[in-house]
Amino acid sequence: MPITLPPLTFAGDLDRTALVPATRLLVDLVARPEVAAAWDDESSCAGMSVGALARHLVVQPLRVVEVLTGPAADVEPITVDEHYARAAWIQQDLDGPANVGVRTRSEEEAAVGPEALSTEAGEILGRLDGVLAAAPEVVLLPWTGAALATDDFLVTRLMEIVVHSDDLASSVGLPTPQFDAATVVPVVRLLSDLALRRHGQDALVRTLSRPQRAPGTIAAF
Repeated sequence: MPITLPPLTFAGDLDRTALVPATRLLVDLVARPEVAAAWDDESSCAGMSVGALARHLVVQPLRVVEVLTGPAADVEPITVDEHYARAAWIQQDLDGPANVGVRTRSEEEAAVGPEALSTEAGEILGRLDGVLAAAPEVVLLPWTGAALATDDFLVTRLMEIVVHSDDLASSVGLPTPQFDAATVVPVVRLLSDLALRRHGQDALVRTLSRPQRAPGTIAAF
């Protein structure tokens, strides 16, 4: 059964500079010739081409730049758990409008091709240090109208980068990029917290310690 937990927040606990080396690994992965060669093939994400997945991956640090330099938040921030509780893409299946919209936009934007996308990714990386240094403490998410503490928002992007880097690497037969602890630890904390809320204590504890009694999945989403 789902468990009641205190609100999840990373405010004040995150090393924001983790976005820079994480994005550098992303840039290197997107630029690999294996990605370009498989651009139009289906990726490990059902219904999404390799090119669309690469585009969706690059969008994550792009959103960091856009949100951190965007309009100031004029509403109280919500917590990370509330952010995901409201997320339409989690509530819907793969054919729901939110998920179809992500795939459609990614396919359309991937039409620029691998070289242009790789160049864009490098340009985004070049902006991150300055953007992070000047970041406010709370940011507005224009696609939801809600606000998050900046650290909370950045953790959501780190999660997307880690998860979709694994997706992209597996799609083209490459090793998964190995992120540093400043990236992986908050991402694992986020995913385990969401999994605990969704599946409950027994499922999570058994999966981590007693696989013979573990359920089929403790996926966070």
